[in-house]
Amino acid sequence: MASKLEKRKVSKSKKKDDAEVMHPASKPTSEEIAIAKWIKANVLCKKTKFLSHSVEYFTASKAVDKLLTSPWSTAGKNKEDPLFTTRESIVKYLDLLLRKKFFHRARKIPVSEQELKARAKKKEKKKEIESGKKDKSEAEDEKKGDDGESSHAEEKKEKVKKEKRKIRLDMHLEQIFVDGNDAYVWIYDPIPYYYWLAGGGVVLAAVALCLFPLWPPVVRKGVYYLSIGAAGFLMFIFGLAVLRVLVFCLLWLISMGRHHLWIFPNLTEDVGFFASFWPLWKYECRDKESSNNKSKKNNGKKKSSDDENEDKEEESGKEEESSKEDAQLENNEEADDKSETESEQTGKDFEMIEKDDEQ
Repeated sequence: MASKLEKRKVSKSKKKDDAEVMHPASKPTSEEIAIAKWIKANVLCKKTKFLSHSVEYFTASKAVDKLLTSPWSTAGKNKEDPLFTTRESIVKYLDLLLRKKFFHRARKIPVSEQELKARAKKKEKKKEIESGKKDKSEAEDEKKGDDGESSHAEEKKEKVKKEKRKIRLDMHLEQIFVDGNDAYVWIYDPIPYYYWLAGGGVVLAAVALCLFPLWPPVVRKGVYYLSIGAAGFLMFIFGLAVLRVLVFCLLWLISMGRHHLWIFPNLTEDVGFFASFWPLWKYECRDKESSNNKSKKNNGKKKSSDDENEDKEEESGKEEESSKEDAQLENNEEADDKSETESEQTGKDFEMIEKDDEQ
């Protein structure tokens, strides 16, 4: 009977444990929150996009390795048993954290080259629409200058592509924690302490403004003058912006679009406070003659380039003719040398014959 009762108690305890695992408590304990914070602070996290949201994820094996060296894997001051003794115990605990919605399991999907090429084409089209197309001459010059470096750059890009493989994440159907290279996306996002400080400051500022009638008279006068000064400065900026537009439009209409004058050209630009008031003005004169001169210059450049090509062709023809003439002269000189050597040899033979005859 005693053994049967013990078996029943063990089975009930197992059922409770299974129920806790399958249906964990909605609120995590302070220890679980502390462990989740420690994992997020110490385990390497990577950023990516998951279902059009920027998220952070970590690798399961790295988290298990870090927890093996964590404070929860060593004995306490009172020689208490550590929470984590083996990798299996860590996996069970992290599975519990997963069920309590601290993170969820994701599936790694390698991105194909076709998708990467399609994205690159889309980016190129957007850049062309925004910046406009370049001139053909400039593009050809850039290509000629970069031909020597293009081969090396392509080799480096191929090596980088082989080393780094792009991966995107998708939801995994089996939401369990597995000790491996699976990705786990963080859901737990604790609020930083400076958010609390900023919120407290906003609340105190609102209360202080509500208690404005109770402020000392000197402080109220100072705030009043400051508010008047700030309002006057804003009105001055708005008036200056309207004035500069009016001056530009009047001068542009009077000169039929030839003269462009801007007072404080950087006033509405995205620059610093002092840079927005410098330079004081910017003047441009756009004449029709200047545009004609530009077109003439471009035509002159084209003509000069054609003339240079013709000169190069003539020089190459002259060089070929001169090389032919040099070759003919060398052949003639070689023929003369041969005739001279033959005459010298015949003379020597004749002399030897004469000596023999004399003897």
